[in-house]
Amino acid sequence: MAQAQKIDTAGADVQALMTGIGHAARRAARSVALAPRETKDAALRAAADELRLRTPDILAANALDVAEARARGTASSFLDRLTLDPGRIEAIARGLEEIAELPDPVGRLLARFERPNGLVIERVSTPLGVIGVIYESRPNVTADAGALCLKAGNAAILRGGSESLRSSRGIHDCLTAGLRAAGLPEAAISLVPVADRDAVGAMLAGLDGNIDVIVPRGGKSLVERVQHEARVPVFAHLEGIVHVYIHADADLDMARRIVLNAKMRRTGICGAAETLLIDRACAATHLAPLVQALLDAGCEVRGDDAAQATDLRVVPASEADWRAEYLDAIIAARVVDGLDAAIAHIETHGSHHTDCIVTNDEGAARRFLTEVDSAIVLHNASTQFADGGEFGFGAEIGIATGRMHARGPVGVEQLTSFNYRVHGAGQVRG
Repeated sequence: MAQAQKIDTAGADVQALMTGIGHAARRAARSVALAPRETKDAALRAAADELRLRTPDILAANALDVAEARARGTASSFLDRLTLDPGRIEAIARGLEEIAELPDPVGRLLARFERPNGLVIERVSTPLGVIGVIYESRPNVTADAGALCLKAGNAAILRGGSESLRSSRGIHDCLTAGLRAAGLPEAAISLVPVADRDAVGAMLAGLDGNIDVIVPRGGKSLVERVQHEARVPVFAHLEGIVHVYIHADADLDMARRIVLNAKMRRTGICGAAETLLIDRACAATHLAPLVQALLDAGCEVRGDDAAQATDLRVVPASEADWRAEYLDAIIAARVVDGLDAAIAHIETHGSHHTDCIVTNDEGAARRFLTEVDSAIVLHNASTQFADGGEFGFGAEIGIATGRMHARGPVGVEQLTSFNYRVHGAGQVRG
């Protein structure tokens, strides 16, 4: 069992418990920061083996979590995120192995230059330290977050949702087994063993300076709380108000494929399209087919007057719809007067997460990619590619929409900082 889980939490003082976890993580962080790639990768591969070995136990724990959630009347989309099956556990195991295959992000030479006085200055990547991850219903985040932090030489403190605590414990046991097998401290990946909300507050306060950054992964209320209360830096996005803009020079068949995939492949993820913008110059040929394709696929369309005129099934859009993250089979649709109007709409109503232009006009695409200030901008590709795995990061710890340090999918490279290493030959400053 992991160090945090060895503590008897019956009636435990949550603040004392969390302080102990923080101090243990800080001690472990130094060991992990200095660990060679081979050791970290061995821990991840051993954890993957344990996941496969313990699949029946993890599924049994998950069945209890799902049954309780279903008894509470939990929404089906939430149940889907919570539920594990053999295929999903195998995917988690493969994900650990894929992260092990990534290049080591620690110790990379980012820049090297020589000053006129002969000093040689290097900028070298280093771990961030201790990363706190607060997440909700997805038990797979336990593995993704723990593995990414470890690969980047960091210690992790994981606080999963109360609804998935049994499942997360089962996965965490496999991670700590991997750490033991590789000779690394178990506190390198700690799981908060209690569901008490005070544990979240303690993490947001920084655990006596032992947390260096917080990553929230969950719904709007969780992220709002973290951003409002955290006393340490936060990598997060509040909402994914994602746009697909159909430019005047868009191929209709391509636009149809992209729009349907961007909205309907998985409606509950942050990269799902929420607003469809169609250029007035192609509305006569593109608007009705795209709206009808969405409706026929089971998507509710809330549109402006032009969109409503294409099909009686279109619901009138309100002002709130242009700022809505539905995370459901619903999309807002409107006609805009060209590229400038599309960019202005995204800037006014968007969340700087992910936005797409569909066009064969390379000049228009360049302007969109340059001027839309979002973490991820795409040309002629579905917004559902807004995912660390699809970027080749192995996995992601979340999507960041801020403008400092990490932005977009937060993978192993984004979980590092850097220092400057200065080499001299006896120089002194005059």
